[in-house]
Amino acid sequence: MAAWIRMIPIEQATGFLKQMYDKVKTPHGTVDNVMKVHSLRPHTMDGHYVLYKAALHNKENSLSLAFLEAVGTYTSMINKCDYSFTNHYHNARVLMGDDARAERMRQAFAEGRPEKVFQGKELALLRYAGKLTARPQDMVEADVQAIKDAGGTDEEILEVNQVCAYFNYANRLLNGLGVTLQGDTVGYYKDDKKA
Repeated sequence: MAAWIRMIPIEQATGFLKQMYDKVKTPHGTVDNVMKVHSLRPHTMDGHYVLYKAALHNKENSLSLAFLEAVGTYTSMINKCDYSFTNHYHNARVLMGDDARAERMRQAFAEGRPEKVFQGKELALLRYAGKLTARPQDMVEADVQAIKDAGGTDEEILEVNQVCAYFNYANRLLNGLGVTLQGDTVGYYKDDKKA
């Protein structure tokens, strides 16, 4: 079972749901369970997809997509969301183009010590995302100032805030409805090393 609630199969979709399934297809030509789980209320699928694309895949973002995927990976690991962690660690690894560094990143995140791989503004941004995920009620202006002191801009802070917030939303969607990777193709990007 791919989720704890019913998901309408692609071949049974009609109307707006069919339009949405066509819209959210991955580069692999599939519809992932993270989107299919919305099938009983396709308007929420639409909102989810728009938020995902705006937070991670907008050309106006100044931080690299590899780093934003790392933020999503860290957030998902803290939330113990295996679905998002598996997909977005894959994406970060492919985009980084350095399997050894990606593995060191995964281990550092598991230990809650991103400083083992990252430094400067990237480290400050990851610390911010980690705290925002684990202890949002404890956020203070000094958390943002630490990023600025490390060379981060307001725009970069907002980008990480939105990616972190998106993943907290998605992680709760997935964990709360028992969504699994059953039937999915892992990752958004093709891994040429495994082709």
